[in-house]
Amino acid sequence: MSWTTEDGRKNVNVENKFNIVLFICICFRLEEQTKKLHKDMKKSTEADLAMSKAGVKISGDLLSNPLCEQDLAFLESMTALDTAMKRMDAFNQEKVRFSYKWQCFPMYSSVFPSLNMAVKRREQALQDYKRLQSKVEKYEEKEKTGPIMVKLHQAREELKPVREDFEAKNKQLLDEMPKFYNSRIDYFQPSFEALIRAQVVYFTEMHKIFTELTDQIDQGGLTDEQRKQENEAKLNELRALSIVADD
Repeated sequence: MSWTTEDGRKNVNVENKFNIVLFICICFRLEEQTKKLHKDMKKSTEADLAMSKAGVKISGDLLSNPLCEQDLAFLESMTALDTAMKRMDAFNQEKVRFSYKWQCFPMYSSVFPSLNMAVKRREQALQDYKRLQSKVEKYEEKEKTGPIMVKLHQAREELKPVREDFEAKNKQLLDEMPKFYNSRIDYFQPSFEALIRAQVVYFTEMHKIFTELTDQIDQGGLTDEQRKQENEAKLNELRALSIVADD
């Protein structure tokens, strides 16, 4: 849908107007989602690092426990745990470094300011176009006297380059915004694939580390239920002591 001025030139195409508004809204939403995804990924990697660092601290605190000086078996278990925690932390840091290397969100986000500027330039050109178009229409509605026709001609001449400038900016956005939006999958896909590969390597190594740790510290091959019962029995013995009994 469009309408035509008296000089035979088409005015702003309504269909194109709706298309450009739609694509602008879509791209603004994409920008918001990209920023949120970047923020969430940053929180995730920070939590990963904090988790492994906490594991190293816990094992270090246990290793420095005076009980390690009194019980050789406990010392050996805590040494194995400390080694496992440090290996986990090293692999975790490597995973985070790899993730940062392949994270495209900051780079992808860097293009949005230029896109937003192009939208603003198009909007400014549209306002200039509307202003001069209104001026032309005002003279077209007046009585066709000599001076009015001269002013109408001048207004149309003034409008022509402004209209061409707007149409060029509008066409550029109509042509390029869909391409920009459709490229998001091709851009993000390799990053997510790399992240998944890093996670696979990390958790494979974690399985190896903790399987080895289990073999080192496992006593008697007890099941989880048997360990629970054993711990409950020991705890009941402690509760039975008069120094911890309830008054």
